[in-house]
Amino acid sequence: MENDVIPYGRQNITEEDIKAVIETLKSDYLTQGPKIAEFEQAFARYLGVKYAVAVANGTAALHLCTLSLDVKKGDKVITTPITFVASANCVRYCGGEVVFADIDPETYLLDIDAVEALLKAAPKGTYKGIIPVDFAGRAIDLEAYRALANQYGLWIIEDACHAPGGYFLDSKAQKQFCGNGKFADLSIFSFHPVKHIACGEGGMVTTNDERLYEKLLQLRTHGIIKSEDSYSNSIEFAGGERSYPLWYMEMQFLGYNYRLTDFQAALGISQLKRADEGLKKRRQIAEIYYNAFRDNPFIKRQSGIIAGHAYHLYILEVENRLGLYNYLRENKIFAQIHYIPCHLMPYYRELGWQEGDRPRSEEYYKYCISLPVYPTLNDDEQNFVINCINDFYVKQ
Repeated sequence: MENDVIPYGRQNITEEDIKAVIETLKSDYLTQGPKIAEFEQAFARYLGVKYAVAVANGTAALHLCTLSLDVKKGDKVITTPITFVASANCVRYCGGEVVFADIDPETYLLDIDAVEALLKAAPKGTYKGIIPVDFAGRAIDLEAYRALANQYGLWIIEDACHAPGGYFLDSKAQKQFCGNGKFADLSIFSFHPVKHIACGEGGMVTTNDERLYEKLLQLRTHGIIKSEDSYSNSIEFAGGERSYPLWYMEMQFLGYNYRLTDFQAALGISQLKRADEGLKKRRQIAEIYYNAFRDNPFIKRQSGIIAGHAYHLYILEVENRLGLYNYLRENKIFAQIHYIPCHLMPYYRELGWQEGDRPRSEEYYKYCISLPVYPTLNDDEQNFVINCINDFYVKQ
């Protein structure tokens, strides 16, 4: 086959997507218009959650979550080292302290036993919350985390950037979809091009808590409100007589400009219509990879194809990772490494974290590699990836 570059992830933009964006560009609103609410409502329906708030990106979504939960200087929050740094940085933005707990080496997810050990080792009230991550698209058991959080009076922010449409089975064998608001106080998603739903950039916060929802709306737009029932200044000051004039608004606390545009929302609405189709394709690709490396002694795979996994990433643990990575790049296959453990980034090292602090995460990092997974990856391309990997190890 003619081998063009095969990245680990790639957006899928159709003519319908392009048409949706063009129609919005020709409309009266490029931002703060009707497409935002339309996207939020469609996304909320898709997940089965009450409220959704569209924002500029996944990092903004995380920051708004920590702000809405009043994270402040000195507050301790637990998360995983195996995630993109934004999952931890959102706590630091508010002056809080990040405490990393180790991963389960089989699932690569935040290990609930490690989290519980941290909680038991400190007086109640030491920790304020937990940020579990649906890493690679595998949904974490939030029912178990909710039970643990309730024991210690903690909130939960679910980082579901990798897992729209993903789910876990609860104690009653019922599907619990990521971001449905039943166990997490807040959940967040990303619409970066390599994610399931692409808006160029963009993010979403979901919740079933009306109070948090209202706070998110204000924080998203400079802390400004337009509601007569909530104004602090008098009607006279506002320039009205018997009621507040239509132009009036108030900034009541410090917020941010974390808005999504209408043309991004239009793209998101169009992409969301194909979300289940994309999930199905990702799971098919994962199953092919799983079976292809069944007999390769140099490769560790996760055990089986996991029900509810959204397969944003398909990860192998391999011997001679650097050699394989370079060999794939020589063949125009751009595999990726997810992730360098957050606690060993120079910024967090300066805060006191050291090698050996989270050994399972550090061991995972030595061997992990993410293979190409995206809905437009065709059979020839996937077979080429598989053959290159097998050929590399035959030559060892």
